[in-house]
Amino acid sequence: MTLAPADPAFRARLAAELPASAFREPAPHYVEEPRGRWQGQAGVIVAPASTEEVATTLRIAHAAGVGVVPYGGGTGLVGGQVMPEGPAPVVLSLERMTRVRAIHPSENTMIVEAGAILSDIHDAAAGADRLYPLSLAAKGTARIGGILSTNAGGVNVLRYGNARDLCLGLEAVLPDGTIWHGLKRLRKDNTGYDLRNLLIGAEGTLGVITAAALRLVPVPAGEGTALMAVRDPDAALALLDMAQAQMGSGVSAFEIIHRQGLDFLRQTLPDVRQPLDEPPEWSVLIEVGLPRGLDPAEALETLFAEGFEAGLVHDGVVAQSQAQRDALWDMREHIPEGNRRIGAIASHDIALPLGELPEFIRRGAALVADLGPYRINCFGHLGDGNLHYNIFPPEGESRDAYRAEAPAISRALHDLVAELGGSFSAEHGVGRLKVGDLEHYGDPAKLAAMRAIKSALDPRGIMNPGAVLRLSES
Repeated sequence: MTLAPADPAFRARLAAELPASAFREPAPHYVEEPRGRWQGQAGVIVAPASTEEVATTLRIAHAAGVGVVPYGGGTGLVGGQVMPEGPAPVVLSLERMTRVRAIHPSENTMIVEAGAILSDIHDAAAGADRLYPLSLAAKGTARIGGILSTNAGGVNVLRYGNARDLCLGLEAVLPDGTIWHGLKRLRKDNTGYDLRNLLIGAEGTLGVITAAALRLVPVPAGEGTALMAVRDPDAALALLDMAQAQMGSGVSAFEIIHRQGLDFLRQTLPDVRQPLDEPPEWSVLIEVGLPRGLDPAEALETLFAEGFEAGLVHDGVVAQSQAQRDALWDMREHIPEGNRRIGAIASHDIALPLGELPEFIRRGAALVADLGPYRINCFGHLGDGNLHYNIFPPEGESRDAYRAEAPAISRALHDLVAELGGSFSAEHGVGRLKVGDLEHYGDPAKLAAMRAIKSALDPRGIMNPGAVLRLSES
């Protein structure tokens, strides 16, 4: 069906059923995304205060055939939160739905509304002596509805899993305005199709998540952090294996960092403290959380000694205080900002089987060198196989001179990822940026099933038109 615009007549229909407080004046952040790739549009901006107001909005939009773009914290990097083409949609912001509805410490569960900011969820869990372990660099602005809609991962996937693994139930509004009451706090519920996992990762194309039952965990008795300089990516993987053999599931995060990212930090953010005088070619940032009776710093020092003896590690630092731990993570979390200030030609969020990571890094570097005199910043979540592999212009040159080369660079790298059994989208989703990649690399049976599901749940194609599936096929 051809979509209709959210014109003044449509706004009047909304205004007849929603309070004046539900409407927002136009502001740039509602139609922009962090990297400036797209300029979105909005015929009307609605910020409902309740699930019922979300349902009213979708019911009216469904009847009128008006597109709806769900908007969380606006931190997505693949354009899922903006609609640059087609009739002007409703932008539906969850910014007013931020309540923590309930915390059940004895069950390790929490129920929160979709607009709750991740750092506020962390604080609420900590107030109950619990931990919500999903953590992102954008934790101060990212909202849980968007995190679930993209199945974000962050730094602790190695131990705790993606957003999907940390969600027990959902409340959501389907495209016709029907409310699905799925806020169960159950670990086991085999009662038919799993709508929770269908909506998680759907990027707002099948409905709007309005609340979630989240899984909490006990706070580890002791936590420790270390940065260790390793010989190469093969040594990093060997060190990960060594760490898990020593500490089991106590290894919470295992991040790989290439020197290029640290050089960018020194160039663009010199106030960000780096613990080693000379940035190593490769290093790993390790976070552990151990039970009572075990000393995390001692365990990490033992790991360093064993890694050094095995020829895997040649330098490093083990944090001796919370301030030192915070400084190490502050360095890691500022790497994306350093990238942004330099200006990437092409950015890639990829996943590979762990055993293929060193091969990809070797072959990827050779492939990029054949394409041009580019710089590569490779970093990310080694423990779960997720790399951020970003390509930059030669030093002293602007990315603008190389923009035309970006598609060829990305296609070559994604071809290599596919050859090695990986994914072109690890944690940022498909959005609008990677629709073509999904069509090119996606399994035909999966794509047919996705289109059938979209057609069944959203026959008028109003939900986030053009995201994940091409607009003409929504």
